[in-house]
Amino acid sequence: MPIWDRLRTSTQTMQGQLTAKKNELKSGAFRDASMAICALVAAADGTVDPAERQRVAGLIAANDVLANFPADDLQRRFNDYLAKLQQDFAFGKVSVLQEIGKTKKKPAEARAVIQIGIIIGGADGSFDKTEQAVVREACFAVGISPDEFDL
Repeated sequence: MPIWDRLRTSTQTMQGQLTAKKNELKSGAFRDASMAICALVAAADGTVDPAERQRVAGLIAANDVLANFPADDLQRRFNDYLAKLQQDFAFGKVSVLQEIGKTKKKPAEARAVIQIGIIIGGADGSFDKTEQAVVREACFAVGISPDEFDL
C-alpha cells in the first residue's frame, strides 16, 4: 500500500477513535492543547502561508470532537499560539509544548491531542519530517512514547 494510502487510513482510524471519545474530551486543557498542537504542526517548517492557515482552520472547524467548543474561541486560541510561533519559533515552541503538556495527567486527552496533531499534519496527504518531529516532541511533553504512533 502506498504511503499516502496508509497515512489516509491511519488518520481516518484516529478520527474514528477521537469521535468515540468525544464526550470525554471537553476540558479546557484539552481545548488549549489541541489548538496548540494545530498551531505547532502548521508552523513546523517555520512558515505559515495564508493557504495553510486557512486549511488548518477548516480542519479545526470540521473536526467533530472540536465541535465541543465554540469555533470563534478555537480560532482565537489557534491564532494566538500561531502568533507566538511566528514571532520567535524556538521560544514559542517551548510555550506551546508546555500548553500541550498540561494534558499529561489525563492519558486519554494526551493521546487525543497527539492524534489531532497527526490528523492535521497528514491532512494534505503528506506528514513531512518537520511535522513528525514536532509531534514527536509533543509526545515527550505528554509522556507518551512516540513509538506508539510510529513516530
